[in-house]
Amino acid sequence: MKGGEDVEIREYCEGDIQEIVELFFNTVHGVCNRDYTQEQLDAWAGPVNADQWNPVFLEHDTLVAAEDGNIVGFGDIDSTGYLDHLFVHKDYQGQGIATALCDRLESRFLVNTITTHASITAKPFFEARGYGVVREQQVMRRGVVLTNYVMEKPVKG
Repeated sequence: MKGGEDVEIREYCEGDIQEIVELFFNTVHGVCNRDYTQEQLDAWAGPVNADQWNPVFLEHDTLVAAEDGNIVGFGDIDSTGYLDHLFVHKDYQGQGIATALCDRLESRFLVNTITTHASITAKPFFEARGYGVVREQQVMRRGVVLTNYVMEKPVKG
C-alpha cells in the first residue's frame, strides 16, 4: 500500500461529505471509464447532492480510509447487509484499501447474506471476495441506462 501503514480506517463524520462527493466523482470518471461511456459516467456520477447523501451515510455504518488527513476511500453498509457504496480514490487502486474497508463493513452486522449492486468495473473484486452474481440488471440514472450486477455473499458464522 502506498504508505500502507499510514492509512487509517475510521468512522464517517459529517465533515467528510464534500471530500467523499469529490472522491466519488473522480473515481467513477477515472477508474470506470474502461467499462462505461462518458455519457454513462456523467449520468452515474454527475452532480451529487451532498445534503441527500449525508443522512444516508449517518444512518448506515459508514467508514472512511484516510491517509495524511485526506480521504482515499469510503464504504457503507446498512443493517440488512446491503453494501451500498465502496469506492477508493483513483490514485490508490490496488493497494488493499477496498479490501480493508470491505472486511470491516462485512463484519458489522449479524446477517446471513451481504448484498451489493456492483459495477462492471467492481464485479471482479467482489467475485474474488466470494460474491456470486444473482443477476445482471439495467438501471436508469438521469435518463441513461447502466449495467450493473446484483451480487450476494453468504456470511460464514
